Amino acid sequence: MNKKTIVLSLGGSLIVPEKVNPKWLEQFKKVIEKSYNQYKFVVVCGGGFVAREYITILKYEHKSKKQQSFAGIAATRMNARLMMQLFGSPANSELPITMKEVKNMLVKNKAVFCGALRYAPSQTSDSTAANLASYLKTDFINITNVSGLYSSNPLKSKNAKFISKISWQNFEKKARSIKYKPGQHFVLDQKAAMLIKKHKIKTYIVGSNLKNLDNLLNNKHFRGTVIAGSKKQCATPCQKLLFLNMSKFRRISSTVRTRGSEAVKN
Repeated sequence: MNKKTIVLSLGGSLIVPEKVNPKWLEQFKKVIEKSYNQYKFVVVCGGGFVAREYITILKYEHKSKKQQSFAGIAATRMNARLMMQLFGSPANSELPITMKEVKNMLVKNKAVFCGALRYAPSQTSDSTAANLASYLKTDFINITNVSGLYSSNPLKSKNAKFISKISWQNFEKKARSIKYKPGQHFVLDQKAAMLIKKHKIKTYIVGSNLKNLDNLLNNKHFRGTVIAGSKKQCATPCQKLLFLNMSKFRRISSTVRTRGSEAVKN
């Protein structure tokens, strides 16, 4: 059986926060491992706290944004190596630096970890994940330190309103309203927002409560944000099942009406 591949963008602030949390990483590992029978995973690791500290130093020394970005890329790859060691043999043993290498490693590995694959202006590891989701033609799940998209930063504003569903177009507008900077802290970077709209990539944003990731992977109700096109595309996995059942019901009803009409004519 061909297993579906899921691309995950794992925030660096969850891998190595200011106060290290090994228990969270162990729980993340368990959630992924118990889904191996359904999926293969590509996990793109962010730089998080470590990347922002490196970037702060370089910014203080008036280094270019490109130099700051390279420091961030190095942090993402260091975090990826940590996750590779944590997951052991079901995961890749070598760090991929191209999309082709990622795809090739999926053949023999249940999970493939990577950091940012290359430097490109005005993007973070989120763009790497969006590009991989497009390349592998699959859905994209972003795991960050907030439970989804909000009207404003929920870590700073008590009045921030949770947004459970949003279209690709409106999400891109929201992302573009924020000025890019290396190591920025938003649920997805501007380039990733553009890519998921361009390639129509169904995208989910979930927070650090891993019950929601577990539920999402198992087609159960979860708290998070769905980014897609139509109302039907924005549906959660549970709602998608309801749409399918309703469509099936309509087809059956239509067939019954048609046959009824034919019977009357005859």
